Amino acid sequence: MKLIFYGADKEVTGSCHCLEACGKKILIDCGLQQGSDGGDNREFPFYAQQVDFVIITHAHIDHSGRLPLLVKNGYQGKIYATGATCDLLSIMLRDSAHIQEMDAINANRKGRRAGKMLTEPLYTVKDAQDTIRRLEPCVYGDLVQLCDGIRFRMVDAGHLLGSASVELWAEENGETRKIVFSGDIGNLNQPIIRDPQYIQKADYVVMESTYGNREHEPIASYIPDLAKVFDETLDAGGNVIIPSFAVGRTQELLYFIREMKEKKLVKSIPDFPVYVDSPLAAEATEIYRGDLTGYADEDTLRVLREGFRPLRFSNLHICESVEESKSLNEDGVPKVIISSSGMCEAGRIRHHLKHNLWRSECAVVFVGYQANGTLGRILIDGAKQVKLFGEEIAVKAQIHNFKALSGHADHQGLLRWIGSFTQKPRRVFVVHGEKEICEGFTEELKTLSYHAYAPNYRAAADLIANTILEEGVEPIRAKAKARKVQAAFARLLEAGRRLTRVIQENEGGANKDLAKFADQINALCEKWSR
Repeated sequence: MKLIFYGADKEVTGSCHCLEACGKKILIDCGLQQGSDGGDNREFPFYAQQVDFVIITHAHIDHSGRLPLLVKNGYQGKIYATGATCDLLSIMLRDSAHIQEMDAINANRKGRRAGKMLTEPLYTVKDAQDTIRRLEPCVYGDLVQLCDGIRFRMVDAGHLLGSASVELWAEENGETRKIVFSGDIGNLNQPIIRDPQYIQKADYVVMESTYGNREHEPIASYIPDLAKVFDETLDAGGNVIIPSFAVGRTQELLYFIREMKEKKLVKSIPDFPVYVDSPLAAEATEIYRGDLTGYADEDTLRVLREGFRPLRFSNLHICESVEESKSLNEDGVPKVIISSSGMCEAGRIRHHLKHNLWRSECAVVFVGYQANGTLGRILIDGAKQVKLFGEEIAVKAQIHNFKALSGHADHQGLLRWIGSFTQKPRRVFVVHGEKEICEGFTEELKTLSYHAYAPNYRAAADLIANTILEEGVEPIRAKAKARKVQAAFARLLEAGRRLTRVIQENEGGANKDLAKFADQINALCEKWSR
């Protein structure tokens, strides 16, 4: 019985863990790497065709964004997630695929002029649709039997609508082990969704550590402080630009702004216009406006029972078209613009930053985690100038970082979660945090008498013997300026990827043919090895 770590190991994005037990391979999450987290999103360190089951903790792209690539590379099984997560994935994966296709089109437009090889999208909308058909909805608390010897149950993680921690039991050769995968552990008192539910027993725990070294500000002060930024900016004639994750954070903001307007906390323009400029956020908001039974907290259910719409208020506008988006920066009316992506790496938010960053009367408000290397992190860290669409933009707008509204538990929240286990697990694997935070939180757990370990990428553990089989490798940090790869070498790399795919496609072939194929590859390697 083996646990292998394939992503978000001493990094924050790209979550992916693999349990090998009972002759099966089960992936828990299959996320996209973002920002400066190392590695190549195009390459899996395993064969997709050999994976038997996939369980997804929640819909955020850093936990689910490579699912279409997994299916594209030959995965043919089911993908288990809560019903709400399946609903959100059905729009998020299509949106991600559209971005991949558009990025490839833009890269090829420039590449042709430079005489470079054409770029293929990571995956297409068709790949996403093929993936969505494999989704298998689960209900919190229900036991799901994957196969003989392996079953799991989902528990509300309180991080995002439908987010879950996974309790998984594996029985092999008369030995049973219970492994808990935390997913992303939620913050307390978030709007709409419930607080994280706690688990009491486990042999092994794989837990996140995103905010393992810091505490959040009290949410009680969040609304008046945010209202003050709105008031001062709108009064000065500026726009408030909020880069926000389209799913989860945008809906929470709408919930807070409704309350802000009801209490008349913004004096300069009490009925200030709010624009949600993200087609994905618009679709996700409709899901949040649906039946939230089994997902929403008591306050939200009470609002719904009283006939109010928690995500609707006066002067709220949803932008669908590109033309509507562009016009927001042309009419001169002070407004609040909520747009994705949350880390400013893609999407319409980059256009709004281009038009507003240089204006001292404007404000940019960050309301979520910003990974290393992302434009959002660069702005928070105090950059005076950034490059957008080939143009140098001065940063004169006020930059605000509201840490209170975080979907992740803070340091005390993480300790509260792990402290809920009535007996200390045999080992706690600390993942999903920047290297220094992962290692620091691991050392703190050791002082509290936990057997804690921060795995490297491709580390492997024996869950029967409770030993580390492979130490893995340290994460590779992306350079601020990627080295230029010669066109011929880029072509060689693509040929290597094609060879890998051809090898996978020939699994199960005649031994004679496979042996001949292997000899040909080895002969080629001998010729070119240095």
